[in-house]
Amino acid sequence: MLFKNVNKLTEKNEKKFFIEKINIINELVKKYCLKENIDFNAVVADEDRVFAELVKIGFIENKEDIGTARKILGREFDVLRKSLTIYSQQNWQFLNKFYNSYRQEEQTKSSKSDKPKIIDLFCGAGGFSLGFIQEGYKVELANDIEPVALETYKYNHPDISTDKILSGDIKEIVNNIDNHVDTDIDVIIGGPPCQSFSSANQQRVIDDPRNVLYTYYVKAVEKIQPKFVLMENVRGMIKVADQVVEDFNRIGYDVEYRLFDSSEFSVAQKRVRLLYIGVNRVYAKKHNITPSQLMKEVESEIKNKPRYVLKDALENIKPLECPTIKNTTEIDCELSGKKIDINIYKNKSNDYMKLVNNNKEFDFTFNHKARYQNENNIKIYKTLQQGADSTCESIKDIMPYSHRNHVFKDKYFKLIENEPSRTITAHMKMDCHSHIHPSQTRSLTPREAARVQSFPDDYIFMGAYLKTYMQIGNAVPPLMSQVFAKIFKNNL
Repeated sequence: MLFKNVNKLTEKNEKKFFIEKINIINELVKKYCLKENIDFNAVVADEDRVFAELVKIGFIENKEDIGTARKILGREFDVLRKSLTIYSQQNWQFLNKFYNSYRQEEQTKSSKSDKPKIIDLFCGAGGFSLGFIQEGYKVELANDIEPVALETYKYNHPDISTDKILSGDIKEIVNNIDNHVDTDIDVIIGGPPCQSFSSANQQRVIDDPRNVLYTYYVKAVEKIQPKFVLMENVRGMIKVADQVVEDFNRIGYDVEYRLFDSSEFSVAQKRVRLLYIGVNRVYAKKHNITPSQLMKEVESEIKNKPRYVLKDALENIKPLECPTIKNTTEIDCELSGKKIDINIYKNKSNDYMKLVNNNKEFDFTFNHKARYQNENNIKIYKTLQQGADSTCESIKDIMPYSHRNHVFKDKYFKLIENEPSRTITAHMKMDCHSHIHPSQTRSLTPREAARVQSFPDDYIFMGAYLKTYMQIGNAVPPLMSQVFAKIFKNNL
């Protein structure tokens, strides 16, 4: 469940995420009241309604728990009382994902389905999983070590039981995998980090102690024996790709690899990644399937897919200005954006966003906030033309890192709107100078980066502002993931 009883919130992180989720609930109700011309402040809390809603949300079991909730939430608890009074009186549905009662219903339906099953290791915020879910798969286990990414994952996937979304050391999870998985798995997906790219005649990648995460990914496949394996990694891993093939051959899998660019999958971004497809040798023989055949099916599937550019991802979203006062990025502002805002462009989607949003329209815009920049950076942003980088003559006199242009050529880069975006990376959490908006004097917001990555607009990224960039940049684009999911499903 998304919430647990308030008396069981013992860790600092648990309380922090609990408060964040309550803040989101309150903001959503207040924004919707604004949209519907309801005077939020005039509402008087109905205690019976509030208690009933709190029980359904799941962090209250009896009236004695209310004191603990009030102690943790402070004044926000009184705002919540008003929010739930209003919400319970209306036929609104936008808080469903916050209700444990709703999530229980979704998980019960999911448990009775006969959908193909996946495990997602190193799942992050859930982009890889989302593509498979959109194609009709069920997640039996997801794991990551980053708490905020798992909070995002849990919220956005209400049909997955939280006891299947595991935080912590993959070594412990894989060693005890039988305690977590008790059914046949069709596909294991994931992108294990590899710290070492030794050449083929040196230490093997699986034996290098720096690559323990990759080692346990292989071990998970060996223990679970799924029908298919899909592993994603950075293009630099191609140096050891043949070693990876050998590692999977050793445990009974035929494997092929190829570099794919996400723009080939209708993602508005040039993102080249190395993808490995593995087929269980017993299953392959029984059904006459080869990884080479599956690769060809993927290539055939993407051959005539429409291509999109950055401009497609940036249309129909509120223009913003970057804050010029330090330490104000987290503060909501009409000019620089809000974590939650009313979507003033509802029903105005272009073809790309219709594809990303599966033809749905949403009342809210999430995570669309510009980040602080100082006066010098703003001057650089204004001066650069699309496609220009740190070596541009026009910024020579104001470029703070000009003596290191041989290293930081792309430290500043203004994106080109009529081409696919450059790769969205987790490094954007550092400063975002490498992803300057093509027509506004600021860098991309987390929501814009998420659109470029093909996350739907109702996908909320939890946690601190800079952490949202990390989650988005580390993700596999859902539209890319979905194609592989379709090809595997066709061969199940």
